[in-house]
Amino acid sequence: MNTSSLDKAAATPTPSLSGASLSCLPPDLLQEASQRLGWAGLIYAGTFFFASFGTHFVGTVTGVLPEHSLADNALQNSVSVVAILLGFVVFLFSRYSNLRPELLLDIGLIFEVVGAFGISMTQFWGIFPEWDPALLDRYMGIPWECVWIIFFPMLAPNTPGKTLLASIAAASTGLLVVLLSKAGGATSPEVPMSIFAVYFLFTTYLCVGIAYLIASIVYRFGCRLQRAREVGSYHLTRLLGEGGMGEVWLAKHRMLARPAAVKLIRPEAFGSDEAGARTVMRRFEREAQATAALGSTHTIELYDFGTTEEGAFYYVMELLRGVNLDDLVKKFGPAPAARAVYLLRQVCHSLGDAHDNGMIHRDIKPANILSCHLGPDYDFVKVLDFGLVKAAGTKETGATELTAEGIATGTPAFMAPEMALGKGYIDGRVDIYGLGCVAYWLVTGQHVFKGDTPLATVVAHVQEKPVPPSQRTELEIPEALEQAILKCLEKDPDNRPQTAAELNRMWVESVDGDWSCEIAAEWWGLHLPDSELVGFGDAGEETGSQEILAVKR
Repeated sequence: MNTSSLDKAAATPTPSLSGASLSCLPPDLLQEASQRLGWAGLIYAGTFFFASFGTHFVGTVTGVLPEHSLADNALQNSVSVVAILLGFVVFLFSRYSNLRPELLLDIGLIFEVVGAFGISMTQFWGIFPEWDPALLDRYMGIPWECVWIIFFPMLAPNTPGKTLLASIAAASTGLLVVLLSKAGGATSPEVPMSIFAVYFLFTTYLCVGIAYLIASIVYRFGCRLQRAREVGSYHLTRLLGEGGMGEVWLAKHRMLARPAAVKLIRPEAFGSDEAGARTVMRRFEREAQATAALGSTHTIELYDFGTTEEGAFYYVMELLRGVNLDDLVKKFGPAPAARAVYLLRQVCHSLGDAHDNGMIHRDIKPANILSCHLGPDYDFVKVLDFGLVKAAGTKETGATELTAEGIATGTPAFMAPEMALGKGYIDGRVDIYGLGCVAYWLVTGQHVFKGDTPLATVVAHVQEKPVPPSQRTELEIPEALEQAILKCLEKDPDNRPQTAAELNRMWVESVDGDWSCEIAAEWWGLHLPDSELVGFGDAGEETGSQEILAVKR
């Protein structure tokens, strides 16, 4: 969401640290923290290797061996080996285990304490083997545990309470190692422990307070971020894409297990004029209500919509897995005629339902048509982004209707001539034209017209005659299919198919071959075995939104 949501969250009461849990933090933040924990383990292992064995490693490579051997510090070198292995284990756990991020971060606290013990062993085991009061003038410096204690809450955040306990334990490892060293005879028994008590009080134990402060700040920020991501009854968990108008998030309902996609329209997309912004907002609301009322199974299902406290409009839609037709052709080339017709007929089902309910889409393009893996079905089409939807029979005001600050919206490569010219009343035949452009793209992999500029492309749609698709591809295109496509691309709306149902019949009669869900399942198993979550309309960066026309009047 935009920064205003974070500003508002910062003004809300600070979350209580008593009884705090990691569930307050955003899932993506926890996931990233668990990944950083792995890198911390790898850095820890590498640092220990070079600190303990670097000299011998360099000496072995260069042939200049140090005077002391590894056997001289057998105990500490053994601890170093264990520390190196521990760091690698933590790294592997963070990457390849199926543990929840919350559990991994709790394990990370154990790693913090054990890791601090390993650092203390290398620093304080065998310190002052012989005691002389004159050694009181010796400054031992700041122990390396301080760096470990302070930075750990940044790398792998946890609740302030747990962080405090782990930091105290980590800070105590130095004192523990000195006691063990005295008991083992490596440190003189005459060394007064009061020296170390004062030393650690003003170093490692002082760092405990700093670590607690850092953990509290990170935790409070995470909780505020979590609240800032609350949209209606949904919690935003992961950003799927973003574009000129807004963002699309993976979301989870607070009560239901069903995931969803939330499309946020930024307030600035409505324009700077307050009255105009309210008008556009009311239009979005009317369109959302109308879209939700559509019954075609090939129209994306709208669960909910509303306005956030920051003024952003949002849609809550069904979550889909698959590929839009723009990416489908770019990645796998033009579609066979039978498959193209199979997909186009499903689009007609959606458009027919919309037109029968007095609505036109106005932005039919490959990026707004998804081929999905939905339940047992493959190549199941969903038409989405009715963001430019309009009541049929209404008049355009220019190169497609202005929505904000004199900016015209539409997609040049798929824009009907009457929309570009703004002449007369538009109806569902602008969608027929757009679907003809989509069909042309599906069977050739090329746009009907592609000018040097968006405006040049629009002019071509108004003035130029399209090249037959069979002349722009090596694939076989049945004559009937080519004629159906060119019929959709007629400049005069009266010469096009007049309804989606009529166009559907033309598609049916245009091919002899067949494409079915079973054939589609085989294709998906070969080319898209693990289909990804897809973007949704012009807010998703994967949907070709860079082609949206923005022309100043």
